[in-house]
Formats: sequence, structure tokens, C-alpha cells
Amino acid sequence: MTSPTGQQWLLSSGRDSLTVVEVGGGLRQWARDGLEILAGYAADAPCTSGRGQQLIPWPNRIRDGRYSYAGVERQLPISEVEHHNASHGLVRWSPWRLVERTDSSITVGHRLFPQPGWDWHLESTTTYAVAPEGLTVTVRVTNVGEETVPFGYGAHPYVAIGDAPVEEVEVRIAATHFVEVDDRLIPVGTTPVEGSAFDHRERKAIGTQRLDTAYTGLDVVDGRWTVTVATTGRPVVDVWADAQALPWAQVFSGKAEAGQAGEHGIAVEPMTCPPNAFNSGDSLLELAAGETWTGTWGISRR
Repeated sequence: MTSPTGQQWLLSSGRDSLTVVEVGGGLRQWARDGLEILAGYAADAPCTSGRGQQLIPWPNRIRDGRYSYAGVERQLPISEVEHHNASHGLVRWSPWRLVERTDSSITVGHRLFPQPGWDWHLESTTTYAVAPEGLTVTVRVTNVGEETVPFGYGAHPYVAIGDAPVEEVEVRIAATHFVEVDDRLIPVGTTPVEGSAFDHRERKAIGTQRLDTAYTGLDVVDGRWTVTVATTGRPVVDVWADAQALPWAQVFSGKAEAGQAGEHGIAVEPMTCPPNAFNSGDSLLELAAGETWTGTWGISRR
């Protein structure tokens, strides 16, 4: 039988078991001590809701799939039909290749070629590594073309919450500002969290205020920001990222309600930029010919 996500690269190392998939080079599953830390999906199932996927060369959405760069208007395919946006980049349904496997890590690679709305070449590698402190993901993206490239990155892991009702899950997001969006989930402004329903600087239950929210001004300790997800009866999970490379975090609770037992999860998404950055320019990166961007994020349990 051929899996919808292609080859399954399994790593078993001490307390850890994780699976990286060929389609999108994403993380399908990670368990520690037999407990699933991520809300993933089965080997014979397609990836749904972006679970564990990599978002290259932009995270989140581009309004109408349209943007201008280097004086040229460009039109990307509309991949989010409901809101008429181009969503989550161009590599998550592409085949990746196995680059290296060690006793504690799997590295996969991909080359992005020109296509409608995108005129450049990017070479990407992603290493998933386990250690006693948890999972570390290191991403390197190189502009292997001859022109400067607009660029953004995001990751889309879901922290498993078991059978817990989403409104009872507690999260801590130590950030000063959040992004307000319109009915198409495109930013309309950045607002202080103070006094808002989106203020999770102290750990509290999600409640009835569902999250699909980008945060910035994240509290940095030892060069990292951390978002915490706590569920009764399960270990506390921290998602962290290198704050210089990945200064934004998106937290999404909207799929937790629809999931079945064992599939519930809260997405915590390290990002280089907010939605629609190809148009707003907010935190948009530009890679010169030969330049490499490196970002590191990870997950640990307590």
C-alpha cells in the first residue's frame, strides 16, 4: 500500500519515537515514553489541517495570492478557497528526500523551483533531532538562484491534548501584542494584549475565546521565546523558538473541537513573519543570492 504522505522515515531512539514523511518533509508523529506529544495522524492517512507541515516560502496567508516584488506583480494559485488566499507556502505537498539519518536525528531536503507566482530557487534542509531535553528542529534555507528572494518560514506542529475539552486547556503566551484580522484572516493591525481576551501572559484556560492569532513582542529568555500548553492528566508541553530567527508565534485552537479522541491538538506555530507579509513587508526577509537563513525551534515536555 502506498501512503498518502509517501515514505515514512521512522526514528526510534531511547525514550523517543518520531516519524518524518516524504510529502512536505513534515513531522507526522512524535512520542516520548509511549505518550504522543503531538496530535499527528496515521501512516495510512493524509495530512489534515497542516499537521506537522513546513511552511516555505511563506507562512500563513497572502491576500488574494497577489503581491508585488522587485517591481513585478505576481499571482499565486489560490489554495485557501474559502477566504480566497494563497496559504502556507509551496512545499507542503511536494516530495522531500532523505538527506541523512543518525541514531538521534533525521534530515530531509527539498529544492523549490520557479512556478506560477514564484520565480526563484530555494534549497531547504530540515533536521529533526531528539535528546533528553526534547525535540529540536533546525531549518536551513538557501537562495541557490541569482536574484534576491522574498522569504518567510513557519512550522505547524499541534500539541496533543487528548480528550480534554479545548476550553479547559491552559496556554501561556508571554507576548505584548497580537494581530487583529479581518473576516478573511488578513491582518488589519497589531494591538496590545493588555485588557483583551487574547492576553495569555499568565497561564489560563482558552475558554470560549478561540485562538487563531499571531503574537509578537514575545518574552525572550536565553534567546528563546516559549509558549506553554497544559492539559489535565498530561505532561505540560513547551514549544520554543530562537527569537531572533523566528520572532512570531501563531496559536490556533480551532481544530481541537473537531478532532476525535487522540487527535485533539493546539497548534503553536513558530514564524518569521505575520500573515500577508509579502504585501505588508512586516518582518519579511529577503535572501540575496547564495544567502542562507537558519532557524531553530523545538518542543519539550515536563
